[in-house]
Amino acid sequence: MSLNEWIFIGLFFALSWILPATPIVLGKILAPRRPNPVKHQVYECGVETFGDTRVQFRAQYYIFALVFVLFDVELVFLFPWALAYNQLGLFALFEMTVFIFLLVVALVYTWRKGALTWA
Repeated sequence: MSLNEWIFIGLFFALSWILPATPIVLGKILAPRRPNPVKHQVYECGVETFGDTRVQFRAQYYIFALVFVLFDVELVFLFPWALAYNQLGLFALFEMTVFIFLLVVALVYTWRKGALTWA
């Protein structure tokens, strides 16, 4: 690789840090700071809270959601393969069989761990 290509990669890496950091830093610097007790109260859908406002949810709900998102994203990989199935060879069929097998193994693993049981 020539030096020009490394400069492009370095510039891309620097921009990938600068672009998201700029609004965050500007928000911290330019945001007005006028705290008062009303702003620090807990607000839940327009209803006054009662009791302890720091309720802990079971981690299993988050795991259930993550498993759903994981399998949903993995399913997106099946659509291009299904559309181009006639143009692909036997190797692509083997690769997709391995991919689906790994998904089934992951599903069985999460099922046995109890992550798919809703409590």
